[in-house]
Amino acid sequence: MASLTPWVTFCEACRAGSLSAAAETLGYTQSAVSRQIAALERDLGTALLVREPRGVRPTPAGAAVLPHARLLVAEADRAARAAAAPGPAPHVSVGAVQSAAMALVPDALRRVPDPPSWTMLTDSTARLIDRVAGGELDLAVVTDAPPGLPKSRDVRLRHLFADPMSVVVPGDHRLARRRRVSIADLADECWIEDNAGSEALLHQLAARYDLTLQVDRGVGALMIKVALVAAGHGVALVPRSLGAALRPDVRLLALRDAPRRGVYVATRPGRDDLDRLVAALRTHR
Repeated sequence: MASLTPWVTFCEACRAGSLSAAAETLGYTQSAVSRQIAALERDLGTALLVREPRGVRPTPAGAAVLPHARLLVAEADRAARAAAAPGPAPHVSVGAVQSAAMALVPDALRRVPDPPSWTMLTDSTARLIDRVAGGELDLAVVTDAPPGLPKSRDVRLRHLFADPMSVVVPGDHRLARRRRVSIADLADECWIEDNAGSEALLHQLAARYDLTLQVDRGVGALMIKVALVAAGHGVALVPRSLGAALRPDVRLLALRDAPRRGVYVATRPGRDDLDRLVAALRTHR
């Protein structure tokens, strides 16, 4: 394959689940994306994507090719950076779930002595571990929030700390001056959720108090969830480690009997060169 472009397009289409979304991210027309995928399929002699009314998904052959494609694209990117800035300075590709990307990871990178150059992306725990296994990422910060941590022989998981969940409320909320509340104090509130894992932890806590909560999971990003809380549309469950990154017009309150999620760092085995960054992540408070 003379050009890397079709491989990049294939990886992005798989990530986005849509040719139109991939085209928007990459700056192509949708027809150009379709042509690139079709050319790659011709070269490989097999279909890589199943076209469906609501998007695309990998065929069995596409799923088998995808880890190799991601590694190819990642290594080409590293090679380009090395050529642009030759020398001994390392570069680290970091991934993180949204909450870790907002506070934990930036703080850890700031505290690493003589830090490497780095790039960071956000994704779900399962996808981040897959990207570490495929060599696309050097390191990822993930959690065991439901549905938990997927297993991979190609990934080493190290526990960092247990992160208790807290509740974020508007700055003028009736309970905003309290330091700690019970889920029962908020039983009549509208809860705003951005992902299934956080929602599962919320329902688990509510069940312990025999409560049924009103949950609106109409947002897809943590920052949007917090913005909706700030505007008075409801309250939300967030990890305590997010506290330093919260906007000033909300309040973070501790929860009695708070559920905890484990925070982990994922690397490939043998990556001792990342130990300084792992240590900085582990000492985050």
